Amino acid sequence: MSLKPETERGIEEAGRRIRAWLDRIGEVIVGQRPLLERLVLGLLCDGHVLLEGVPGLGKSLMVQTLARSLRADFRRIQFTPDLLPADLTGTRVFHPKTQEFSFKEGPL
Repeated sequence: MSLKPETERGIEEAGRRIRAWLDRIGEVIVGQRPLLERLVLGLLCDGHVLLEGVPGLGKSLMVQTLARSLRADFRRIQFTPDLLPADLTGTRVFHPKTQEFSFKEGPL
């Protein structure tokens, strides 16, 4: 099966733009090209990517740089054993002075 010439040109152009984007990110994040490619693949596929590793590998910097390159928001969540779902999604908070509740949003 062959593609239409305009489709083929579009795919080639998208590939060039993605490689140029990865090259720019690579100016900040050095030596992590395969991981960067996987992160971008996860974004393009509308999927999820779990980054695991010991402290100091640059995981947060990598995602922050990727987010900045897309002009997107970046928020980091430190997962600890005492983390509750409400810490992520938000919770209702009681204000004694006004005797009212308000919703405090979480990072998600």
